[in-house]
Amino acid sequence: MLRRLVSALGAAAVAGALTVAPATPAAAATTPCLPSAPSPTCLVWTGRVIRVNDGDTLSVDVAGDGTTTPRSIRLINAQAMEQTVYSSVVQRRRGECHSLAATARLEQLVKAGGGVVRLTAQQASSSSRSRPLRSVAVRINGSWHDVGQDLMRRGLALWQPFGAEWAWNSRYRLAQAQAARDGVNLFDTDACGSGPAQTSPLSVVVNYDADGADDRNLNGEWVRVENGSAAPVPVAGWWVRDSALRRYTFPAGTVLPARGAVYVHVGSGTPTATHKYWGQTAPVFDNPTFDQQAHGDGAYLFDPRGDLRAWMQYPCVLSCPVTPTRR
Repeated sequence: MLRRLVSALGAAAVAGALTVAPATPAAAATTPCLPSAPSPTCLVWTGRVIRVNDGDTLSVDVAGDGTTTPRSIRLINAQAMEQTVYSSVVQRRRGECHSLAATARLEQLVKAGGGVVRLTAQQASSSSRSRPLRSVAVRINGSWHDVGQDLMRRGLALWQPFGAEWAWNSRYRLAQAQAARDGVNLFDTDACGSGPAQTSPLSVVVNYDADGADDRNLNGEWVRVENGSAAPVPVAGWWVRDSALRRYTFPAGTVLPARGAVYVHVGSGTPTATHKYWGQTAPVFDNPTFDQQAHGDGAYLFDPRGDLRAWMQYPCVLSCPVTPTRR
């Protein structure tokens, strides 16, 4: 059973095309999703960026849609940290650690491409919160440059697979794994400032319920946060999250025992010192697939400064120090 992937498919297709008059709604032209074979086929549009909203969203005037009204375009399969104050004035922006760096990098790429973008998707109707989901590329020095892959490789966004838009998964998960290996940006564990228990060896393990047996018992899906040090680590105010925006914050008094662990179960229950409950009503972590669609997910532990202190991306593609276990 493939987990209920966060497909977020909208009801309305994007109108307009590269090859028809602006007044005639039509399907977009088609192109290979990826520059090298083999590749699935994507729909393709072009447009001009009006502004970069944040690290994973742009306002784009899409060519051929019969209007100059820009559309809010959400990057496919990339999740930047959340920006909270938006402004065209850089100094006025505010947000979570790494959010402003992602916005700045996306602006830099758009500027390098002259403000023109190529938008591709496997399904025209793919959307997130009424925003079309699109892979966005800019043309730099004669070649199209995938901005989502760039953000991932620089550790400025998390890989967040969407069900119907899988063409980029294998590239994006590798780019994130490379960023983690190199310890850049999000994967620099003290990039936001030295935090509590900074030298304590922490790790994260996900049980994503690979066989689907626990769909009626969500507590069979969990995140285990492990403390490899000989001293307990207080984690009140820390949080774990998936690659989307779902977050569980550890309550006051939560402590990772010395050489021990705390479990966060996805469902509901009575919390104890070492077993916490997220209170979700549906599975959180996508099941991996080992085919061309390359689905997967990850769990991420943040401290109160916003530093990513431990993580587990799966399927693993570079080094695999931890294997999910069942309990």
